[in-house]
Amino acid sequence: MSFTKSNNSATDLACDVVVVGAGPSGVAAALTLQSAGHDVVVIDKAFFPRDKCCGDGLTTGALRILDELGFDPLTVPNWTVCSDVWLRSPSGTEMQFALPTNGQFAAIAPRIELDNALVQLAKSRGIRVLEGHEFISVREQTSDHITIDISNSNSNSNSNSNKSETIRSKFLIASDGMWSPVRKSLGKSTPGYLGEWHAFRQYANTVTGPAKNRLYVWFEKDLLPGYAWSFPLQDGRVNIGFGILRGGKYSVQQMKDLWPNLLARKHIARALGSGVVMEDRHTAWPIPARVTSAPLSSGRVLLIGDAACVTDSLTGEGIGQALLSGQLAAQAIVAGNGREASVTRSKYEQLIRQHFFADHRMSTTLGAILKSSLGARAALRVANLTPWTRANFVRWMFEDEPRAAIFTPSRWHRNFLRRNGAYATQDQAE
Repeated sequence: MSFTKSNNSATDLACDVVVVGAGPSGVAAALTLQSAGHDVVVIDKAFFPRDKCCGDGLTTGALRILDELGFDPLTVPNWTVCSDVWLRSPSGTEMQFALPTNGQFAAIAPRIELDNALVQLAKSRGIRVLEGHEFISVREQTSDHITIDISNSNSNSNSNSNKSETIRSKFLIASDGMWSPVRKSLGKSTPGYLGEWHAFRQYANTVTGPAKNRLYVWFEKDLLPGYAWSFPLQDGRVNIGFGILRGGKYSVQQMKDLWPNLLARKHIARALGSGVVMEDRHTAWPIPARVTSAPLSSGRVLLIGDAACVTDSLTGEGIGQALLSGQLAAQAIVAGNGREASVTRSKYEQLIRQHFFADHRMSTTLGAILKSSLGARAALRVANLTPWTRANFVRWMFEDEPRAAIFTPSRWHRNFLRRNGAYATQDQAE
C-alpha cells in the first residue's frame, strides 16, 4: 500500500480513499476497495475493541457478505450459530422455525468482538486503520480531491492535547453513524432527527432456561410493531433487549421503566431461568431507517451505514445493510475509475436505489400491518401454516433474499431461496 505524506506539511497524509468510521460498513468498504487496488485509510475516534449497543444478530445476508470479504468467524470468541428460531405471537402461541443446515443462516456475534475482528482483518490486509483519530471538518473539496482535518488523540502520545492533522484523498466514505459528523459538516443533517427505531439492550449470564440455546423473538402486544428478543451466546450468556418504533405506545423516556416489567413477564422469565444474572448496565440507542429520503452523497463524499439511514425499517436490523452499503460505495468508486465525482455519486445512488429502496418500502408497509395485534397474529399464523411456509418464512425473515425480491425481477436468480448459507462446507453444499 502506498500511504504517503503530502507535500503540504509534515503531518498531512494522502491516499485514494479515506473512510471515516471503522464499523462494519466502513471496514466492508475498505476491504472491497483494497482488493481492487486502492490505497485506503480508515480513521475512527475510538480505540478497539469498543462496544456498540446492538442486538448482535447476523442475518443470512450479513453472513454472506462477511464470507465474501474473507472474514473468519473463529476470530470472534463468542460467535454462536443458530439453527432454530422461536417466535411468540401476541396471542401467546409459540412457534419453532428451523433454518437450513447447508451453511450458516443466522448467528450471534457481540459487537465488541465482531467490530474488533473486522478492524484486525483490515489491518492484516495492509489497510492502515488510525484509531483515536477523529474527523473534525472538511477543509477543502476541489475537482479532483477532498481534504479533511482530523484530531489525533493517540493514547501513546506524551502530549495532553490532541494533535491536528489533515488527510487528502480522492474520495471520502462516511461510515460515522447516526449523527454523522461528516454529514453535519456538509450541511446535510436534519435538525431534531432522532431515528425511526429505538433499541434497548443488556447482557445476561447464568441463563438456565431454554433461552440458553434458543433464539427468541417475542411479539408483545404493547410493543408492536416492535418486539423483544433473546439471542444466545456462549457459556449461558444472552443478549436480551427490545426495540420500539418511535411514536408508538411507549416513548423513549419510558423504556428504562418498562425494562423490569418485560423481564418479569412469565414467558420471558421462564425462558431465562430462575438463576439469571443481568450484567453491568443496559444501553440504548436510536436507529435510523429512512434510506429513501436520506442524503447519500455530496461532492466527493459517499455516506454509508447508519450515516445513510439504511437500517431495515421492519426489524431495525442494520449490520447486513451496513455491510452492503459499504460494498456498494466501494464498487461505485471502482466503477468511476478516476472520472468526475458526479459519475461516482450517480453510480452509488443508483446502486442504493437498486438494492434498498424497494425493500425499504415493503418493510414499511409490513410494519404498518404489524402495528396491530390482529395483523401480527394473522401474519404469524400464515407463516406457521405448512412446512413450506415455515421453511420459506424463516429464510425471508433472516434476509436469505432481499425483502422485496419477489417484486424486483432484476434480482431474481435460479436458486431463489435455495442457496447455501454462508461458510458452507463442501459436504454441506452437496
